[in-house]
Amino acid sequence: MSVFKITKENIKKEVLDSNQAVLLDFWAAWCGPCRMIAPVIEEIAAENPDLKVGKINVDEEPELAEKFGVMSIPTIAVVKGGKVVQKSAGVKPKPAILEMLRKEGAGF
Repeated sequence: MSVFKITKENIKKEVLDSNQAVLLDFWAAWCGPCRMIAPVIEEIAAENPDLKVGKINVDEEPELAEKFGVMSIPTIAVVKGGKVVQKSAGVKPKPAILEMLRKEGAGF
């Protein structure tokens, strides 16, 4: 599945009301570490077509960053049943991100 751009207009439909776990990447264009992790997020989405993956630009959607308690970027979160069940700040290797999903039964 491709990566969705998540905004305040579609967060309810794409994330909060989703019947599956959603991997969210909070990022900004000026953030070097965010650019480092972006290809990993894209790769995870491409390799796992059943996984829903969204990206939230914190400069464009500051209300969403605040709602999810994002204090630094990049932040990766797993949302299940409308609630954050895993969250991690900073660059993480692909296996660590996949482990976050495994812990939540996201089909890995």
